[in-house]
Amino acid sequence: WQHTDAELVGLFSIDPKTATSLAKNNNLQEFSSYQELLDNVDIIDICIPTDLHKDFTVQAAKAGKDIICEKPIALNPKDAKEMIDVCQENDVRLFIAQVVRFFPMYRKAQEQISAGAIGEIGVMRLKRMGYMPHGFENWYADENRSGGIIMDILIHDIDYALWLAGKAKRVYAQSIKSKNPEITADYALITIKFENNAMAIIDGGWAYPHGSFTTSLDIAGSDGVIEWKMSDANSIKPILKAENKDVPAVAVPQSVLNQSPYATQIQHFYDALINKTEFDVSPQDALNAIELALAAKESLQSGKPVYLGGK
Repeated sequence: WQHTDAELVGLFSIDPKTATSLAKNNNLQEFSSYQELLDNVDIIDICIPTDLHKDFTVQAAKAGKDIICEKPIALNPKDAKEMIDVCQENDVRLFIAQVVRFFPMYRKAQEQISAGAIGEIGVMRLKRMGYMPHGFENWYADENRSGGIIMDILIHDIDYALWLAGKAKRVYAQSIKSKNPEITADYALITIKFENNAMAIIDGGWAYPHGSFTTSLDIAGSDGVIEWKMSDANSIKPILKAENKDVPAVAVPQSVLNQSPYATQIQHFYDALINKTEFDVSPQDALNAIELALAAKESLQSGKPVYLGGK
């Protein structure tokens, strides 16, 4: 928020230890309840487990607060639509933080493709691989809370693929099951066919050793190819095991630029509020992404392709 004219006032957390530490280290006020926070701010930034997104968004919207909410918007379309509707009914703005759209290499690729630099998209390959994150009450490992790897981590690439190619018509997914009984899969491979006949191959998950994370894109069109690997920006490429205590709880991809994509995203959100312009990620975009993610999860369970909108 330091890149905007907004003032970061304070925070509330369902984990008191986290709230106290963050408040102390950032000179912020720690509120004793979510309602008290709502009573003292104009904008709410919701960074909590996915299963709580709906309830906290609804409460913020009814309090008349504009909202930035972490991805994915919700675990199911019903909750997502309720979030969108309550924001519209209370005349507040809802922005879902699909941050990959704000990473410069992904954004530049989209701009070049939109301008016709590589002609018609044929096949895109998107990879996102990290390690099993750990958070409050180990919520990532509970699919009823996080949605698992497809909903939590591969949602980034699903959203990006939709941004590039438009509506999907068929999805098929396979996975490798984790030894952890609480987790459906460590790794997933998703293939998507779009209405314009482009294809996307998305693979990744939580299968790397702790401390390692990588992403890449490879997009082939009728007139050329665009490709990028996260390792291209690094002088060394260590993929080594590390003690859990030595690595972040969640793998967060970084950028070599002076301003991080996370700051760029918040700046965009703030500027859109001030200037009353559209968000680059609409609530409908966020809803579309989880609908496709859920179709991929359905394919995992059935072992068959899932057709969107019928065959």
